[in-house]
Amino acid sequence: MTWFTRMSTALLLAVGMMGLSGCETVASTAPLASSADAKGIIIHRPWARATPGSGQNGVVFLTITNRSDLDDRLVAAYGTMAQTIELHTHVLDGPVMKMRAVPYIDIPKGQSVELRPGGLHIMLIQLQSPLKEGSSFPLTLELAHAGRMSIDVIVKGSAITNGQDHTTPSRDAPLPHPHGH
Repeated sequence: MTWFTRMSTALLLAVGMMGLSGCETVASTAPLASSADAKGIIIHRPWARATPGSGQNGVVFLTITNRSDLDDRLVAAYGTMAQTIELHTHVLDGPVMKMRAVPYIDIPKGQSVELRPGGLHIMLIQLQSPLKEGSSFPLTLELAHAGRMSIDVIVKGSAITNGQDHTTPSRDAPLPHPHGH
């Protein structure tokens, strides 16, 4: 297990114990390998939360399984639904949980990595239009070894869960990004 994976797991446990995530797991009715399978990489259940009102930012969650003989890494995501798309994680900075861009997400051979609320995710910055429940949009993932994979992301439910909106910063948890998320 890589240092990044261990740290991500530790952060997710800390968030859960401190009750800071305010997120819930959303069950999917999508097929297990719903969108893409290339060079031993399988993408499971890609989904995004609907954005409230005129929400400027969105988030994509999914699970990546690496059945190849090589370690791989997610290095980028591309699409036309947002001006900027970044790979992100949450980092505990003192008592405050903050989002941070990461250059890549390791996908070790023989393992699955879950991008989920309160942890690793794909950030959609400055959406072209709000994400509406029941809609879907295309997204291209780029992996270091497997290359580019096109997937369809299903939009589910609202981004506001337990009173928290995870697509815009709150007063209590400022997120220091020049593009305002």
